[in-house]
Amino acid sequence: MDEVHAYFEAIGSGEWDRFETVRGRASLEIHRRFLARFVHQGDRVLEIGAGLGRFTLQLAQLGARVLVTDFSVNQLALNRERVVGAGMQDAVEGYRELDLRDLTALGDESFDVTLAYGGPLSYVFEDAERCLGELLRVTRRGGVVVASVMSLLGGYRHLLSAVADIDERLGFAVNDTVLRTGDTRHAAQGGHVCRMFRWSDLVEMFGRHPCRVVGASASQWGALGPVETVERFAANAAWWDRFLDREEAMCAEQGAIDGGNHILFAVERTGDLGPTA
Repeated sequence: MDEVHAYFEAIGSGEWDRFETVRGRASLEIHRRFLARFVHQGDRVLEIGAGLGRFTLQLAQLGARVLVTDFSVNQLALNRERVVGAGMQDAVEGYRELDLRDLTALGDESFDVTLAYGGPLSYVFEDAERCLGELLRVTRRGGVVVASVMSLLGGYRHLLSAVADIDERLGFAVNDTVLRTGDTRHAAQGGHVCRMFRWSDLVEMFGRHPCRVVGASASQWGALGPVETVERFAANAAWWDRFLDREEAMCAEQGAIDGGNHILFAVERTGDLGPTA
């Protein structure tokens, strides 16, 4: 976790830039449309791992009241700058340095929606299930946890060149272990590490908590095709709108949920949490 923390402290505005590519723009729109399904005017929202504020700004536009949190003080400072610059600071009830592994400062059922975009659950490794329980704890009954995690199958497809490099340099066993566990620490040589998930992993985890799935989506589908073709769609506004409408529909197909760089999900809290949640 020290390595993850150092990565996000150092990345600065680079986290904003990942949505600036044509593929990133498509992914951002899928994230935005998915989130808009579950946030309503007046909702109190806890944003975990808020980063530079892409979705803080959207939450403000949707009429939510937001507690903005991140475990990187640098990311929080940059978030505040962007929110103030956009004139939306009145939607933010506070900024707090907060680690997903410790939400004890937050009361039970305090929020209508809890948002954990950017894969926070992928950065807590073995603590992911306990942390999901905490996200549900601070969300009211009938409220929704909206989150994303890194996709194991989609990531493999998108990063196939890097997979081949690791096979060549370190041997097949390393990638076989990553594919079995989802844990990229087995392959990383420093830098960015995370736990990736299959959709079936998430469904199994949800089954051990008082929640039900109310939405699921890949972050991209067609947008991970040849980049020059995606750019061809993006060059024409009407084509791009149609492309994004198709993308939204295809990303929600059962057979596609594993196919993007991230898996997006929404689960509604349905009851009391057990003692081990």
